[in-house]
Amino acid sequence: MFDEIDLKILDMLKINSKISLKEIGKRVHLTPQGVSNRIIRLQNLGIITQYTICTNNYLLGKNITAFITIFMKTTKHDKLVKFIKTNTIITEAHRISGDGCYLFKVVCSNMDELNLLLDNIMEYGTYRLNLSTSTLKE
Repeated sequence: MFDEIDLKILDMLKINSKISLKEIGKRVHLTPQGVSNRIIRLQNLGIITQYTICTNNYLLGKNITAFITIFMKTTKHDKLVKFIKTNTIITEAHRISGDGCYLFKVVCSNMDELNLLLDNIMEYGTYRLNLSTSTLKE
C-alpha cells in the first residue's frame, strides 16, 4: 500500500506543503513525475486528505489558547456537536474517554471572547478550563 519513500514524502509535505516536486525528488531519489504519481496515489488512498497552512495566531491578535474539558449533563450530544461546528474560536474538538466527554482547543483574542464561549458551554454541561502558558510543539 505505501512504503518508506511514501512516508518520507509525507513527512516533507507535513513540514512544507509547498515544497517542490523537484526538491522532494532530490531527497528521495525520484523524478518529479515519480513524486507526483506517489502523491496522487496517496490522495486517492485517502492518506493525504487536505493541504493547509499554519498561521501565527499571536500576530493575528489571538494570543489566548485554552483547553476546555466538557462534562455533559445530558446524553443529547447533537446540539453540542452543532454548536462546535459553528463556533470559529474552537479550533479542535475531540470526543474523549476518561475524564470528561469532550476536549476543545480554543484560540481567541481576549478573555471576554473566552468567557462568552464558557457561558454558552454551560447550556450543555460543566467544564474545566486550562490556559496555555507557552507552546512547545505544534
